[in-house]
Amino acid sequence: MNKFIKIIFFLLLSCFFLFSKTTKAEDKIKIGLLVPMSGANKDIGQSIINAVRLAVKDIDSNLIEIIPKDTAAKPNQALKSAFELKEMGVSIVIGPVFHKSLPYLGEMKNLTFLSLTNKTLDLPKNVISAGINSTSQLNTIKKFLENNSIKKTIFLTPMQNYEFEIKKGIKSSKIKIYKEYTYDTEPTKLTNQIEKITNYKIRKQNLEDEIYRLKNSNEPNKDKKIRKLEKRYTLGGLNFDAVVIADFNESLKSVTTSLLYTDVSPKNKYFITLNQWFDESLLNETDIQPLYYPSINKNNFDNYKKKFFNEFNENPNHLSLLSYDLVGLIYYLSLKTDLSDLKKIFKKKNSFKGKIGIFDIKNNKINHRLNFYKMENKKLIEIF
Repeated sequence: MNKFIKIIFFLLLSCFFLFSKTTKAEDKIKIGLLVPMSGANKDIGQSIINAVRLAVKDIDSNLIEIIPKDTAAKPNQALKSAFELKEMGVSIVIGPVFHKSLPYLGEMKNLTFLSLTNKTLDLPKNVISAGINSTSQLNTIKKFLENNSIKKTIFLTPMQNYEFEIKKGIKSSKIKIYKEYTYDTEPTKLTNQIEKITNYKIRKQNLEDEIYRLKNSNEPNKDKKIRKLEKRYTLGGLNFDAVVIADFNESLKSVTTSLLYTDVSPKNKYFITLNQWFDESLLNETDIQPLYYPSINKNNFDNYKKKFFNEFNENPNHLSLLSYDLVGLIYYLSLKTDLSDLKKIFKKKNSFKGKIGIFDIKNNKINHRLNFYKMENKKLIEIF
């Protein structure tokens, strides 16, 4: 009799565990999505929503449930929407998009936010920056400098709201910088600063002095030497081999133009900048080429844009690619552990390969392994 009871007990226990596993397997993977669905940035939000829909389609799992909520790019609305997601049983959220939407999210201790911002300073403990941060970019630049045995690199950073992010990236990446400079983006002030950084006036005076000396000398072929010098703008070497310009768009072009004005050429010194998201307008700026920068994998990005356009008949913004990969990352992690344990996962060392490249996860941080590119003769060339 006791033996019979034991058999029944083990059968019931087996059924219980089988039922539990089946139930768990059928549990929905609820992913919150905090994006601007109203206001000036609603187009960005819609592009991200579409990218997430595309990721779910590609993963092809009916276990994923996406729950979008509006932030209106405002911290109060972001907190309100986050609370609504928590009430719906969500534990992991993609977003918010902008750093300014993050301040109050530390109150939602049971939620983990994968924000699309690339800023890593002053983040609540439950917010992980998933953007292409300065450390990821400078790690890649550091690799290029070391591969080419470039010893003296100066670093130019504008007085902008990301200045301290760059300084943190320099420290975190341990990139060797010969000298650091901070510049004013106002054109007149910028030119004066670049003149000082490059010792332009001294080099220009050196040229004038040498021409004057030759004119008053008895050196043979002095006329030929003078004519050769008169074609130059300055005389004298520069005390650096490469310049990293932490700038973008027209401001980046202003800095490179000032460098050209002070007779610093990309033909003689490496001109390096940060991730430009393949800004095609730079391809036409042949005077500042070759121009080097780190970025995501170009082929992957182009394939994603094509897929996105075929699906929605519009071009995606670059943030949408981040959100596409984050859906895949969450799904991948959910197969390894319960989503309620995500805080532990993001503290451990982990890696994930997505469309954008490889994510390296450790200590609540996401860094990206980036490619490195060169623009030269109106062409984009992959270095590594």
